[in-house]
Amino acid sequence: MPRYDFRCRECADTFEVTRPMSESAAPAPCPAGHDDTVKLLTTVAVGGLAGSRSPAPVGGGGCCGGACGCG
Repeated sequence: MPRYDFRCRECADTFEVTRPMSESAAPAPCPAGHDDTVKLLTTVAVGGLAGSRSPAPVGGGGCCGGACGCG
């Protein structure tokens, strides 16, 4: 089940809520009971190979990534 980060505007506490994606937009009160909260945008790290010690390749891709000589 996905986790969503929220921040309370009243006490500035940041907290995490686990809920189904169908409820991702629902408001969440902070643990201190305040209702003025905002859902934070989170990032997901994608790339690389499990157990790989070398960094994932960056850049390139697509025709104008250098593979076809366009532009």
